[in-house]
Amino acid sequence: MSDDHEGPTEIVSEDEKEDNEIPEETAGEGIQQPPTQEEVVDLGAGVDKYQTVVENVFEELHLPPDVSAEAQAAWQTFIGMASSREAAGEAIYAALFDAAPSLQSLFKTARSVMALRFMNGINSIISVSDNPQSLKMQVETLGFQHLDLEVTAPRVDIFREAIVELLEMELGPRLTSKGRVGLAVILNYVGGAYIYIRREYAGRIRIIQRSWATANNKTEDDEMVAGEGLIEHQHGEQKDDGSAPKGADNAADNGVVGNANAGNNATMSALRSSMEAQGKLKTSNMKVPTTFNEMFLFNAAVMGFAESGWMNLVLEQFDAIVTNVANSYRLQEECDVLSLVLSKYLGGHIGLPEFKAVMLASLRSLVPKDWDSEHEVAWNWLWENVERMLRAHMGKPQVHEKAIERFIVGLSEESIGFLRREVYKRFFQLAPAGQDHFKQSTTRLHFIADKIIEMTVEMYKQPKRMVEDISALGLRHVGYAIPTELFSPFVSGAVDVVRLLTTDGNAEEAFRWSLTLVSKILVRTILEGSTVVMKAVNTNSEKALRKAVNVAPRGRRATDLLNITVGTQSISPLYWSIESGSLNCAKAMIDDLLTIRADRDNYYYGCDALFGRHPEIIHRLCADAPTLLPSLLDGLVWRSRIASGGLRRVNFYIKHLVQDENGYFNQALEWLADFKDPKIICHSVVVLFADIIWSRLAIYLFMMGRCYFLFMLCLFITSQAIIPRLQEGSNHTVEQDIILFVCRTLIYLGSMCKLLVSQIRLLFLDCKARNFTRILCIPVPSYLCSFQEAGNLALALTLIVMCTQEPIFYCLGTPEFQETLFTPYCPASLDKKEIYSLFSGIGILLYWALLMDFTIFSMRISAFVLVCGRILVEVGLFLMALTFFILAFATSISALRHQLEDFSGIDTGMVSLMSMALNMYPMSGYVYIKDEGWVLGAVCFFIIIISIFLMNLLIAQLNQAYQAVYEDMQGFARLNRASVIVTTIEEVNSKRWGRFLKSLNFESPLEFQEGDIGMAGGVQVAEPANANPTTVDRIKRFGGSTSPTMPWPEEEEDADEDRYDRLEKLIIRTTKNITGKKKRGTGASSSMGASGATGDSAGRSGSSQGSASAD
Repeated sequence: MSDDHEGPTEIVSEDEKEDNEIPEETAGEGIQQPPTQEEVVDLGAGVDKYQTVVENVFEELHLPPDVSAEAQAAWQTFIGMASSREAAGEAIYAALFDAAPSLQSLFKTARSVMALRFMNGINSIISVSDNPQSLKMQVETLGFQHLDLEVTAPRVDIFREAIVELLEMELGPRLTSKGRVGLAVILNYVGGAYIYIRREYAGRIRIIQRSWATANNKTEDDEMVAGEGLIEHQHGEQKDDGSAPKGADNAADNGVVGNANAGNNATMSALRSSMEAQGKLKTSNMKVPTTFNEMFLFNAAVMGFAESGWMNLVLEQFDAIVTNVANSYRLQEECDVLSLVLSKYLGGHIGLPEFKAVMLASLRSLVPKDWDSEHEVAWNWLWENVERMLRAHMGKPQVHEKAIERFIVGLSEESIGFLRREVYKRFFQLAPAGQDHFKQSTTRLHFIADKIIEMTVEMYKQPKRMVEDISALGLRHVGYAIPTELFSPFVSGAVDVVRLLTTDGNAEEAFRWSLTLVSKILVRTILEGSTVVMKAVNTNSEKALRKAVNVAPRGRRATDLLNITVGTQSISPLYWSIESGSLNCAKAMIDDLLTIRADRDNYYYGCDALFGRHPEIIHRLCADAPTLLPSLLDGLVWRSRIASGGLRRVNFYIKHLVQDENGYFNQALEWLADFKDPKIICHSVVVLFADIIWSRLAIYLFMMGRCYFLFMLCLFITSQAIIPRLQEGSNHTVEQDIILFVCRTLIYLGSMCKLLVSQIRLLFLDCKARNFTRILCIPVPSYLCSFQEAGNLALALTLIVMCTQEPIFYCLGTPEFQETLFTPYCPASLDKKEIYSLFSGIGILLYWALLMDFTIFSMRISAFVLVCGRILVEVGLFLMALTFFILAFATSISALRHQLEDFSGIDTGMVSLMSMALNMYPMSGYVYIKDEGWVLGAVCFFIIIISIFLMNLLIAQLNQAYQAVYEDMQGFARLNRASVIVTTIEEVNSKRWGRFLKSLNFESPLEFQEGDIGMAGGVQVAEPANANPTTVDRIKRFGGSTSPTMPWPEEEEDADEDRYDRLEKLIIRTTKNITGKKKRGTGASSSMGASGATGDSAGRSGSSQGSASAD
């Protein structure tokens, strides 16, 4: 009952039948024997026939309500007893193959995957067993997915008995007679339906899929259907693969052909026109349509339907309809959505037979060699079903949309509150288990209820967009592990509440239909997205994740960990594990992706897949899971365990850290610099690729920029400190004045203006992006948080003040200027020189301070400067405390009566105390202080506090701060260099960047050992052998098959764990089996009155005489 099988199957052999035959001695529990008198269950005439497998008809199964309820209760009890749904699936898997080991050859998928599919398949059937219509559709859907499986009545008997016996053993007396009979009837019904569907429809569906692949130039692999089960059998079957024999199906086919012929006659002239136009097209130089969509549009224009815009709407969804022809639920869903889309078409009449005529004409043109009457029948059969489902809703969406809008608009606040509360009350009454999954607050639940109502309305207004949004919502719910069987009672409860609030039948029907469609899309998305990997993520178990990915083909292993796609929506299991906090699983995924595996033909390394799917993975980990960054970076390094000549070969796969998918500079270094973790920035991978960018590219641009700044500093010193000293007195010359003017003009134009433009640009960008940082509650542009930019702003302001106070400018036009050109000496400039000289001194200090970024050329010097900067904080605290004590003692001494001039006021007292603290107070002053006793005491107390307490405290603080910073000072230095690299690279032109990438030669594969060519995308270096001792090779090599479709052999650690788990389960199952058999044996012997017969052997060895005596 799984939803997927792989590989070819075979008809049961005679030996297999003997192996699978149920012993006659167990006929009391057997296949077809009716229940005993105390177990008689009245099923009704229409259902009683399903005590055996019925394969001649496929109709709705109307189980008595009490029987279906007991069967569902037994099944839910069985699931509840298991530790998880996966464990329940494993139990079913084991029970089935213990009962018939030969059936294992039918299932090629891994055990864990198949167990989960068993579980989902059986659960989906039993959960709708009380709804005949839904049950028939669900069984039909699964039947189409099992067309490759040779289902026979004996195999159905084996499967049914294995399931029922498992539940009997697990549930014991909790499995009632009605529950047991109900389960057996359901399984017989399903098995018979599988046989019927395979016999009746397999040929048509295969014809549709193959011809559709041909019409769209797809390979057979591309057109493998969602069920993955439509594989052609080569076991002596008929060419049409089990199509119906002469009889009822032929009659049905004749009817379809007749309808097709009738429809075709109406458009025969149009078809002839289409064929003639295609012939002319082939003889001309115009491009011939090669896909179905192109051919359809061409034929529609030729046949006179070019103005029928609704055909384009159908054509957009036609691929999804054909692809899901074997999935009844999905086909119905696609037709429902298409009916909503068509309801929005306002271009006139919609004639569905016209689409069929164009469709058949296009298919005949694209599949000319294979097209025959069987193709005609199959495609007519498909379109008749699609047209029937579309016509069932034609005209209704418009009415429903207006009705539900009136209903929503007419709700009062009281009614809305009632709706919010009552929806969950009804839901919890219908499905009590749902309470375990709704853990949010009441306000959050009310918000969810409002969104549900909104979705039901929006589904009518914007069906395409809503399908996308609901699919995305369903993928997010995959991670919440919500049972899909809860959606149906939720819809029922919501509809019941709406029924209480309105008497409008159209509004109720509109709400029911829309919400049902929403739930269908959600259920489908969750089921398709619920892979074994997502199940493992929900458990946050590394072991479960390894077990889940071990079954994946080696060529798709990375894809299974990074992408789950449902329709046009996708979700990343890796990102979901990070969002949900399952960091153990996330770490296991990263480790698995970045593990190098190899067979004889290929190396498999998930680095390209990881960065291709998530190019921003570094940023995501920095923000949400920084503990995973070391694992990611460690996975980008391969070290040889063999050293040669004291050196070890090391491969660093840094391509995706240096360049992005478009070949531009990757933001990884910027993200790591912004993260400001001194340990991560010192990781060998980050150090290597940052040093490569610095040494080969960024250093030259940085030097050019700094050399210009250094040149400006030289001009500034020359114009402010050298020439003015040469001009002291009356020794200045005209040449000196001209040089002075030129230097200062170059400074104002080349430095001040450049700094102003840069500051205005940065200020504009931060203001535009509203990027502010609050300092003392004052919003400050964030760019000023950088020491370099804050210094640039201070220097720009200093130069502006100097420019306004420039003495040369004030001397222009004066007699002195006429006498000596560009002289700064004139009466008008005398009062400006004081301010000018002050700011020139400040400017020189700022120039020297801004040159400190030259220290990034050496990590040791840069680290020293950064340590000094961080320790200055402690010095600042010391100065703050010193200022406090100076002010306190100065005011205190000023209040005393004394005759000391050094302490005559608060200001003079503060100066004197400052001089004492700095050991600059003259000794003669202390002679006067000793004559004033109270002042002497205060001064002694002050000196004790400052010299003994605060100074020693400062020394201790500096020592401790240095020890704390010392470990990370190299990291902080590299963070500083990384920031400079990021800023500098922005100025690199594309040609230089292209030459740099070419020099790295990322496209050439790297060697692991001599002659062992590995993967491309990195650089190889040689490091000292004792730097990182390596004893285990990171490459995991495997023998055997090298096919990319084969999973990797199980690793020893995982194999040992699995062996222990299986042994434990086997012991538990055997113990239960023995206990159950003893109980049944004891019951049988007591009923026969045979006191000497005990155990299971006595129950099985009863002869015909014993049976007679018992009767």
